[in-house]
Amino acid sequence: MGNRPRILAFAASARRESLNRKFLTAAVAAVTQAGAEVTLLQPDEIVMPLYNGDLEYNSMITPMFKNTLDWCSRADGDPFDGKVAAVISASPGILGGVRSLQLAQQLLLKLGCHVVPGQCILPRADKAFDAEGHLTDAHAQKSLQGMAARLVRTAARFSG
Repeated sequence: MGNRPRILAFAASARRESLNRKFLTAAVAAVTQAGAEVTLLQPDEIVMPLYNGDLEYNSMITPMFKNTLDWCSRADGDPFDGKVAAVISASPGILGGVRSLQLAQQLLLKLGCHVVPGQCILPRADKAFDAEGHLTDAHAQKSLQGMAARLVRTAARFSG
């Protein structure tokens, strides 16, 4: 094979005895045997700060959100099961963070939350507030009020 494909491989787990790391080792062997050159990255051996959106934007859920879910879900019992959640998203882009909003909704559903349907996004959020931090976009305000009303109605139904 003239040009061997170059593959980057890493396990998204920091556990020493991670099953995903073990599985990745087998995958690396299979990919190498299939004819590719594999670079194995060990993210836990690289000093990386917690991702910060002030430095770069990446269209995904924030590490803070995921980390919070991870820690909360480790509690005794399931603190999310049967709870009602609404997800809103703001972004300076034209999509208003819709991709990360959808991922957040999926994660909350997987954790057992009843996620209020609909999307409440704020595109061009960098231009949507006045100097005092008040939302100036009337359409966004109406969308936010609608989501808030759906959240309160749904939560009331579940608690009543």
